[in-house]
Amino acid sequence: MAATLIINIKQLVNVREQWPVLRGKELANLPCIHNAYLLIEDDTIVAYGPMDELATAHRALAADPIDATGKMVLPAWCDSHTHLVFAASRENEFIDKLKGLSYAEIAARGGGILNSARKLNEASEDELFNLAWARLEELTKLGTGAIEIKSGYGLTVEGELKMLRVIKKLRERSNVTIKATFLGAHTYPVEYKENHEGYIDLIIQEMLPVIGREQLADYIDVFCETGFFSPEETALICKAGMQYGLKPKIHANQLNLSGGVQTGVALGAVSVDHLETMDEPSIKALAGADTIGTLLPTAAFFLRMPFQPARALIDAGCAIALASDFNPGSSPSGNMNGVVNMSCIQMKMLPEEAINAATLNGAWAMECADELGSISVGKKASLILTKQVPSLAYIPYSFGSNLIERVMIEGQWV
Repeated sequence: MAATLIINIKQLVNVREQWPVLRGKELANLPCIHNAYLLIEDDTIVAYGPMDELATAHRALAADPIDATGKMVLPAWCDSHTHLVFAASRENEFIDKLKGLSYAEIAARGGGILNSARKLNEASEDELFNLAWARLEELTKLGTGAIEIKSGYGLTVEGELKMLRVIKKLRERSNVTIKATFLGAHTYPVEYKENHEGYIDLIIQEMLPVIGREQLADYIDVFCETGFFSPEETALICKAGMQYGLKPKIHANQLNLSGGVQTGVALGAVSVDHLETMDEPSIKALAGADTIGTLLPTAAFFLRMPFQPARALIDAGCAIALASDFNPGSSPSGNMNGVVNMSCIQMKMLPEEAINAATLNGAWAMECADELGSISVGKKASLILTKQVPSLAYIPYSFGSNLIERVMIEGQWV
C-alpha cells in the first residue's frame, strides 16, 4: 500500500463529511482547515485534520511527507461540459468574428459546428484520439480531475460513433474521471437542413441503438435553440435516449429564451447548460428543480455576449456549477482556473462560491460527487497543490498567474 502524507498545509479547502449539492447561500460556505495534514493511501483520502492532531501512526505510514508550508490543497476541478474531441481549431472564424460577423452568420456560411463536422469526418479515429489525449494531459496539469466530453461534431452515424469510441478509449486509458455525452442533435447537417424530421429519425433509429448496445454514453444532450432544435424536438430526442439509459443534459438558453430550461426541468435533466439568456420564469423553474444550472462564462466571454446572471440564479436558490465548454468555436480553452477567475471578475461570484461550483457542484453535474469534488474520507485523491499563496481570494484575484504547483489524479502526481 502506497501512502502519501501532506503536512503543514496552509489551508485544506472544501473539507466535508457530507457533500450535498449546494444552492443559494450554501454555495458560499466553503469549509477549510488551517495548518492541516492530509493522508492518502493508494488512490483514496483516508485521513485529514489540523496538524496538532496528526497521529504518530499516520506519520509512520509515509516515510517522506510533503511539506506544504504556505500552500493550499483543493479538490481537483470537475469540468462538467466540454467538447474535447475535435479535429482542428477554428481561428479563421475568430478573425471573422473580429471583423463583425455573428455566430449565426458564420454558421450560415458553413462555418461553426458544420466546419468542425467536416474536419472531424475526414480524420481517423487514431488521429482524433491522439489530439484529444494531448488536450486531456494539458487540462490535467491545469487541475482538472473529472471531465464530461460530448460528441456532436460527427452529425453522421459514422462520425458520432467515432467520437464516442474515442471518448471510450480516453476513459479506458486515463485516470481522469470521464463522462461521455451523445450530442448528435448539435445542429442539422447540410443534407437535412430542410428535413429536420429525417435527421431526428437518423438519431433515434440508427445512432441510439448502437450507442446503447456498445454502452458508449452516459448522457444525451440537445442544442435547444432558435434555429436548431425546438423544445418539442428536444424532448422527443431525449426521451428516445432515455430508453437506452441515457440521462438528459441540455444546451439551454444560450442565444435566446429557447425554452430549454423548462424542457430540461420537465425531463428531469441532470443539468441545463449555458443560461446566458434567462428570464424570471426560467430562473423560477430551475430554482424549483433538482436540475443543476451549469454556467459557461468563457463561452460568453469569447463570443462577447452578456455573462450568465449568476447572482440572480444563486439568490433565487438555483444549484449552479461552472464548466469550461472547451471547444474550437466558442470557448477554445479548457482552463478551469480561468473559468473560476472569470466567474468572480465578471459574474460577481465570491471565491468560495466559484470554487464550490467548480468542484462539488461540478461533480454533481456529472454524478460523481460520491468520489470527487470535496476533501472527504473515502473519496478519490484527485487534488490541486497550489504554490505559496497569501489567501484563498488570491486564487481568482491573480487571474494571469499559474498558481498550481502539482496535481494529483487518483493518488498519482502528474
